[in-house]
Parts: sequence; C-alpha cells; structure tokens
Amino acid sequence: MQTGTAKTILICEDDDNLRQLLRVVIGPGYHIVEAGDGDEALVLASEHRPDLIILDLMMPRMSGLDVLQQLRANAATDGMHILVMSAWPDAVEAARAAGADAFLQKPFEPDALTALVEEALGAPE
Repeated sequence: MQTGTAKTILICEDDDNLRQLLRVVIGPGYHIVEAGDGDEALVLASEHRPDLIILDLMMPRMSGLDVLQQLRANAATDGMHILVMSAWPDAVEAARAAGADAFLQKPFEPDALTALVEEALGAPE
C-alpha cells in the first residue's frame, strides 16, 4: 500500500513486458511511475522528482544516454539517483561517463536489481 512517505521510482523502459517485470521485481512499498520513451522520461522526472530513475539506454524518441545527459545538465534533476540498464555489453563505460550512479546488465538477475534499488533507497516502507 502506497503511503505518503513511499519513495518514488521512475521506470524508463520502452518494452511494456519489461516494465511490468521491473514493477513486480521491485515489489510493493515504492510509488512507481513509468515512461515509455526518452521524452516522457524527462517530463516525468521533472514532474515527479523521483528518488530513483531506472533508465534503459535504447528507447524511442530520445536515447537513454541523451536523457541521462539532460538530467545531469539540469540543476533540478542533477542529484537524482540513476540506475542505467542495458543489453549493450560496452554500455557501462558510456553510462558511467554520462553520470550514471549504477549499471545493471540485461538480462538481469532479480536479486541484483533488488539489491541496487535497496542500496539507493533503503528497504521499502
């Protein structure tokens, strides 16, 4: 059950099935907002001020790297914790260079995602 103190996670992923899987793995206790493309991710990040952004690199309209760079360039969103996910084997270096706080290789182990979320936000309420 969502409470007024639940931390907000913005999931930025264009694949509906993967967004649903992420929501299930993250579990209850967080307020989850979802974006299906890069443009929507930027709008929702500004509107909701999430505590954590889970950001896919390959998205329509604007790549995850472009989203990450714009978030880091904006003083209002620069401090947000950003976890980048990608199937690209060499993406970790580009993501870190652009300002990612953490990186998760796809396909991922659910326990690895849970650990990174809890590392960023603490255990859910």
